[in-house]
Amino acid sequence: MKVKVISVLEDNYMYLVIEESTRDAVAVDAAVPKRLLEIVRKEDVVLRAVLTTHHHWDHARGNEELARLCPGLRVYGADERIGALTHKVTHDQELTFGAIRVRCLFTPCHTSGHMCYFMWEDGSPDAPALFSGDTLFVGGCGKFFEGTAEQMYTNLTQILGALPKETKVFCGHECTVRNLKFALKVEPENEIVKKKLAWAKQRDDEDLPTVPSTLQEEFLYNPFLRVTEEPLQKFTGKTDPVDVLRTLRTEKDNFKKPKERPNPQAMLAFDWGLFSPFLEKK
Repeated sequence: MKVKVISVLEDNYMYLVIEESTRDAVAVDAAVPKRLLEIVRKEDVVLRAVLTTHHHWDHARGNEELARLCPGLRVYGADERIGALTHKVTHDQELTFGAIRVRCLFTPCHTSGHMCYFMWEDGSPDAPALFSGDTLFVGGCGKFFEGTAEQMYTNLTQILGALPKETKVFCGHECTVRNLKFALKVEPENEIVKKKLAWAKQRDDEDLPTVPSTLQEEFLYNPFLRVTEEPLQKFTGKTDPVDVLRTLRTEKDNFKKPKERPNPQAMLAFDWGLFSPFLEKK
């Protein structure tokens, strides 16, 4: 099982998972069909299915076009709002694509129909893979758009957190540096956070992805997986793990990135009125 990490849009990831013996492939969150199909051709594989974590446009907007371009394509997901959906899946349902096994893990909160996908190959020495969409990020978790802290706590501790610790985590967005800056605010003495942040900044500077991490690593620096630890309780002023998680999410939502200085040429253009024709209401 080979995973191709594909950067798209502003900071999204879509993935192409290749079954190397048959050269069949499955895509996860196929947001940009043209880019995906370029890689399908380059890898000389046949795209058999799309697994969609949730209905948001930056994860699912390519489904209809892919279904049109690839007759017979199966599109899996847990939410009727997902475009071109052919197979609605449920929690703990297992799928098979050649030697690749998939377990569907229902994680409602970011959206009410969010599904993560846990993949492995029987008899393979390779670590299993988790495609966590916008539920679990490297160093963070998704916003609670359609759910509660109780749901996210269950998702992170009982569903995803219970997977094998060597599981590789492939998430939906590249937001690791931002997440770890917040983690450092929460735990300023955590040396593992400091090291991971320095590494992530270097990867960012080199325009390289920070995925995958492993579940074992996440428990060492991801504040949303560390809600029973004393520094997290001290930071939030709470002791109940769900209350800690809820407070962390609110703090993260209000966490401001350092302001970037505006481009001086752009500011001059505004001063000179060069943008005026584009700003006038029609």
